[in-house]
Amino acid sequence: MLSQIYPQVQHPYSFELNKDMQISAAHFIPRESAGACSRVHGHTYTVNITVAGDELDNSGFLVNFSVLKKLVHGSYDHTLLNDHEEFSKDDPYSLPTTEVVAKTIYDKVQAYLNKLENKPSCVQVFVRETPTSYCVYRPKKGGLNG
Repeated sequence: MLSQIYPQVQHPYSFELNKDMQISAAHFIPRESAGACSRVHGHTYTVNITVAGDELDNSGFLVNFSVLKKLVHGSYDHTLLNDHEEFSKDDPYSLPTTEVVAKTIYDKVQAYLNKLENKPSCVQVFVRETPTSYCVYRPKKGGLNG
């Protein structure tokens, strides 16, 4: 069982839900400057997705937890991240770093949420790569991401 405390994000919504999951995946950063990370290696990532909104759907959900798990865990667990199209381009925003993994998960989740009638928002994605290293992605309001 995961029992973690995550950085909190301020938002104006009435409801907030958090979905935790673990993803076992391998990756490499194809850059000499990445040092040892340029070689294929794996992690058991801990992911927390924070979704917020004011309206519930007709089932009483902000969003179904199982859908979030399917979107993320179902896509990436037990895979080589570099094999996924979203991590295979040769630019810094497509390399499977913790930062890019967090933003990519946000993009995937928000694209799904945009289709929902109750219009919840993904307000934070937390990705822990190792026991001592993690990244938080929060979309900027009114900028490129929000």
